[in-house]
Amino acid sequence: MTGADPGLFGPESVTWQLHSDPVMWIAGVRALYLQALHPRAVRGVMQNSDFRRDAWGRLMRTAGFVGTTTYGTTEAAERAGARVRKIHRMLTATDPDIGERYGVDEPALLMWVHCAEIDSYLHVARRSGLPLTDTEADRYIAEHHQSARLVGLDPDAAPGNRAELAAYFETVRPDLAAGPEAREVDDFLLRPPTHPLLVPAREVLWRRVAHLAYASLPPYAHELYGRPAPAPAAVTRQLRLAGLLLRRVPARVRWQLPPKHILRAMARLGPGARPAPYKLGR
Repeated sequence: MTGADPGLFGPESVTWQLHSDPVMWIAGVRALYLQALHPRAVRGVMQNSDFRRDAWGRLMRTAGFVGTTTYGTTEAAERAGARVRKIHRMLTATDPDIGERYGVDEPALLMWVHCAEIDSYLHVARRSGLPLTDTEADRYIAEHHQSARLVGLDPDAAPGNRAELAAYFETVRPDLAAGPEAREVDDFLLRPPTHPLLVPAREVLWRRVAHLAYASLPPYAHELYGRPAPAPAAVTRQLRLAGLLLRRVPARVRWQLPPKHILRAMARLGPGARPAPYKLGR
């Protein structure tokens, strides 16, 4: 549709294609496992939210933010970012070891959350078989200077390619630990509360997603959580199988689930805006 607003990324971006892939759900859980290893960051979540009682709602709100900022109009994305920044400005957390009170919008904490998300989305997508070239992987990271800006970071301070992202994780690793809050997140992700009638589905489906997301973490994360790291080749095979099975579900079926960000974007921009893996790896 000529003249329609493509939003912050647009149909030609790597982000537009990658974020439509169903393995993003596995990647999102991996991001939670990774984010929980930064004690100051995870305290900000646990001390300011009802994560234990409304974790599903939190997950869906995060997915909604990603969907809006990826496929929504520029105005919708900017509104979503402004809302997140406003909430973060009002929240503080306390370090119980030293009694320090700090804002959850500290740049170092926002950067950790940002990088854990971008790394997880990219890592799981590529390892599960999405045909991303190295150049496209670097483009994806650079595109998310927009995401960094939306949450209140200096976009130029965020990693802009794979080398810078890897260097960031090397720098921050001494700050990471699996403290009590990380253990709570770990326990929740393995056994999230649910209606008794849905417990069998949780055991059959959700635990597989959580185990696969955990298995895909970097070796240092397994070491911090205190569980042996699975064989990388076996994890890659499992991720590729998961990707193969999930991608067999027709996109139109997947995209019908609320809030239908992709379908709304295609209605706004025309059928040529349809995300598709064949637009990558060229």
